[in-house]
Amino acid sequence: MSAPTASVHTSDKSKKVYRWRIVGNVAVVLLVAVTTLWAYWGMAEMYYEGWWGEWTNRLPYLIPGTAFLLLSLLIIRWPRLGGWLLILLGGGFTAFYWSVQFSRWGFNWEAFLSMFPVSGLLVLLGVCFVLAGSAQRHYPQVQTPSSAGRWAFVQRNWRYLLAVGLPLLVAIVVSAINVPIILARVDDGDRGAQLVIGNGVTLVWAPAGPGWGRGMLRADQKNFNQPGAVLSWNEIALYGRPPIGVGDKPGFVGLACDSSTDAGCATQVDMAATGLCRYLSADGLQLQNEPQDIWRMPTVDEMVRSLARHGANSGCTWDGKTDSAECAITPDKEPPLWDPDSSAVYYWAADEYNLVEAYYINYNGNAVHSQPKSFGNARHGYRCVREPE
Repeated sequence: MSAPTASVHTSDKSKKVYRWRIVGNVAVVLLVAVTTLWAYWGMAEMYYEGWWGEWTNRLPYLIPGTAFLLLSLLIIRWPRLGGWLLILLGGGFTAFYWSVQFSRWGFNWEAFLSMFPVSGLLVLLGVCFVLAGSAQRHYPQVQTPSSAGRWAFVQRNWRYLLAVGLPLLVAIVVSAINVPIILARVDDGDRGAQLVIGNGVTLVWAPAGPGWGRGMLRADQKNFNQPGAVLSWNEIALYGRPPIGVGDKPGFVGLACDSSTDAGCATQVDMAATGLCRYLSADGLQLQNEPQDIWRMPTVDEMVRSLARHGANSGCTWDGKTDSAECAITPDKEPPLWDPDSSAVYYWAADEYNLVEAYYINYNGNAVHSQPKSFGNARHGYRCVREPE
């Protein structure tokens, strides 16, 4: 009577292991999907905003995808160890991200759903890997029937093949789309003042210098290694408010601009009255202590109509409502409007979206968006303009 009992017991163990193995395999597929998303984001952003200056500027964009790839391989080999690591990393990132999200913008479902795959989902996947690995460890004698012949290798290693192959395929496709565009860029190296004849608008754009973001860093950013402005719209608009310069102003505190009450936020009137461009010298190379009233910030419409590619105007227009421009030819990050060697891929506009946000555009016209006026980083630059003589 003992043999049938042992057989039933073994069968129950096999079913339990198989169930957890299925759970583990599903978790592997989901983790590979997360890795692939990071690979796509990293490669696309590297070509979009990281392709400037030294080659080391590209590396940060490759870190998330590479880290998840290595983590995936670790989990496939040691599911329990990797599962616990995933729980710790996912839990830590979730706590960090949502603490920042709640403190700045509060909770919203759009942010929750967009970030869940790279935050809370990681914790759930980690739990699945730990449980699946524990089941396999408790019943190591239960084996999965294997195929013979040419499919044996694939059956044994399909998780590794999927974990490496799918992100690699995405990286190849993204590169195939973007590399030809980058290699075709035309750069004459001229960073002087440029007369740009656009689509129904003609303006002179400021040369490299304070009117084009060069050297305009706050005191706390003196060691910030970026060849562009790191100024917020707020700081640009309040430049001429005493004391003249970049920094704290009476009634305003540097970058501070309360998005919930609009306290400390500059306005479009401030941009016209005390904006940095108003203090730019005639040659565009120096900032003066008194308003010169030669240069100003361009509007969204003027920037959109000035976008170009290979020296030819792209025929772009903006209807004032949508979040992108309509262009006959897709513009690119090229002179005379853009500096391919600068970190800036967006330019602030003179226009404000509302009391707490202002408009900016990107170099290919795909983004006519708004950001908090207090937002400033190396990817958001500006460039002053004046009327031609």
